[in-house]
Amino acid sequence: MALVGRKNEQSELLRLLDSEQAEFIMVYGRRRVGKTYLIREAFKNKFAFYMTGMNRVSLSEQLQNFSSSLVLASGNSNIPKPESWFDAFEQLRNYLQNLDAPKKIIFLDELPWMDSKDSKFLSALEHFWNSFASATKNIKLIVCGSAASWMVKKIVENHGGLHNRITYKLKLNPFDVTETKTFLESKNIYWDNRTISECYMALGGIPYYLNLLSSKLSLAQNLDALFFSETALLDGEFKSLYASLFLHSKEYTAIIEILSRKKVGFTRDEIISQLKVSDGGGITRKLTELEQCGFIRKYKALGKVTYLYQLIDFYSLFYFSFLEKGKDYDKDTWMHLQNSSTYKTWCGLSFERFCIAHAEKIKSILGISGISTKTYSFYSPEAQIDMVIERGDRVVNLFEMKYTDLAYSLDKKDAASLENKMLCLQSKLKKRQSIMNILVTTSPMKQSPYSSRLIQRNITLDEIVE
Repeated sequence: MALVGRKNEQSELLRLLDSEQAEFIMVYGRRRVGKTYLIREAFKNKFAFYMTGMNRVSLSEQLQNFSSSLVLASGNSNIPKPESWFDAFEQLRNYLQNLDAPKKIIFLDELPWMDSKDSKFLSALEHFWNSFASATKNIKLIVCGSAASWMVKKIVENHGGLHNRITYKLKLNPFDVTETKTFLESKNIYWDNRTISECYMALGGIPYYLNLLSSKLSLAQNLDALFFSETALLDGEFKSLYASLFLHSKEYTAIIEILSRKKVGFTRDEIISQLKVSDGGGITRKLTELEQCGFIRKYKALGKVTYLYQLIDFYSLFYFSFLEKGKDYDKDTWMHLQNSSTYKTWCGLSFERFCIAHAEKIKSILGISGISTKTYSFYSPEAQIDMVIERGDRVVNLFEMKYTDLAYSLDKKDAASLENKMLCLQSKLKKRQSIMNILVTTSPMKQSPYSSRLIQRNITLDEIVE
C-alpha cells in the first residue's frame, strides 16, 4: 500500500538525501506509529545496509544478526561473524568504502535493542560516526527506535562522542483525525465523520491498528474482530506494547493503570502514594519515559500548584475502559456495549482527549493560528475545565466538549455550570481579559435561550475532521 500522508516528513528526508554532507538522522516515536514504513517508502528500500535490532537477545545473537544483514547487503558470504560491535562497525566501514554508489544510506532500526548490557554498542557507533561516516559526504546514517526515552537520553542528550552529532531529528506522531480519514479511504473504508471519530477514540491515529480494519465490516464488527472475539487480532496487545519498550514493563503499566482512574490525572506524589512505594524509586524517570513515548502528558493546570500527569494514549484508555477485566466472547460485543453507561462515560472522556489532541486544528478553525496562544487546563475545587486557550489579543477561550447522539442543547443546569466555570476562571485571569465560550459538539447545537447568551462559537466534529 502506498504511503499515505507524512508529506512534510517525506520532504525533509528527501532533502537530507540530496544534501552535500554526511547526515546523522534520528527518527523516533510511539511503537506502531509507522516509523519503519515511512523510512522504507521515502528511500524506496534502497539501503546500502539495513539492520533491525532484536529484542532481549544476547550480544552474540545480536552480532550474528548484524553479520547476516551485512552478508545480505554485500552479497559476500565469506564475511566472518564479528567478535564485538567495534569489529562489526569496522566490517561495515570496509564494505562502504568499497561500495560504488552515489548515496550510501545506512538504516539501523530499533537501535535501543542493539544496546544490550555491557555490549559497548554506543561506543562503537560513536567511533564509526566520528572516525569515518561524518567525513564521508555521501553517507546518510538513519537510526530509528520506538523506545523514545532511550533515543532521547542516549542519542540527543549524549554527553560523550555523540554529543551534538545528530543533524536531523524527527519525532513521528500519530495521524490526526483528518489523516486517519485519508488513510481509511486509501483502504476503501468510507465511514461518516462520527464513525471515524469513534474509531480514532478507540485506536488513536496509529497506522498499524488502522491497517487491521476491514472495508467489509462496520466499525462495530471491526472492533469485535480486533478486541472481543475469541481470535481477536489484538488480544494481548497491551502487555506486548509496553513489554517491547520497557525492561520492567509491569512497573510502567502500573502507573498507566493508576492514571486511567482519574481523567484529570495525578501529581507525582499522588502516583507514589497509590503505588505504595517509597519516594523516588525511579518514578520521575518512568514518568518521563512514558511521556516521551507519547502515552501520557505532563501539564500544569491553572489553579494547581504542581504538575499533573494524564493518560492521553487512546488505545490505553480504550483498554482500561473495556478490556482490563477480561472479556466475554459474545456475538456483537461492541454493539451491546454501546448501550452501557461505561460506553457513554468512555465517549465523553475520549472526546475531551480528542479535542485536546486536535487543539491546533481547533485554533485554525477559530482563525487564531497566527495569534500567540497558550493552551492549558483549569482545575479548582469549584470547577474543572479541560481545555482553555489564552490568546495574545486578551481573549480567553473556554471550551466545553459534548459527545451526544442527538443535537446538544444547553439547558438550565449546564448553563449554570458554565457560568460557574467562567467565574472561577475569571478569578485567576488578568482583569483585562475577556472570556469567550466555545462549544465543541458532534453535530450542530440546538439553539436555546442559554446558548444564545453564553456560547460565542459552536465547532462541530465535521469541521475538525475535514
